[in-house]
Amino acid sequence: MKKTTVFLLTIMAATMFSAVAIAADGDVTTTAIGAISTIATVAGFAITIGIFGPSLGQGLAVYGATTGIARNPEAAGTIRLTMIIGLALIESLAIYALVVVLLLLYAFPYSDLLIKFLS
Repeated sequence: MKKTTVFLLTIMAATMFSAVAIAADGDVTTTAIGAISTIATVAGFAITIGIFGPSLGQGLAVYGATTGIARNPEAAGTIRLTMIIGLALIESLAIYALVVVLLLLYAFPYSDLLIKFLS
C-alpha cells in the first residue's frame, strides 16, 4: 500500500510541475522547449503504463495456457488457439498505447520545434 501511495503522489507532483512549466511566461522558444519536454515526459509515462498492463496480461495468459496443457494434453490444440487469439487482442492494447504516444508527440502546435529538437 505504501508503494502505491508514493507512486501516486509522485505522478501527481510531476503533473502539477509540468502544468506550471507550460503556463510560465517567456518567449515562444522557451515555452516551446518546456512544452516539448513536458510532452516527451508524459509520452514516456504513457507508454510505460500502457505496456505494463498488456505485458502482465500476456504473462498470465501464457501461464494459464501452459498449466492447462500440462493438466489436459488432449486439449492442447484448443487451448493454444484460444491463447493465440487472446494474445493478439492483448497486443492490440499495446498498439493503442503506442498510437496515443505518437499522437502526443506529433499532433500538437509545437511539432515543428519538436522535430528540430529531436534531430
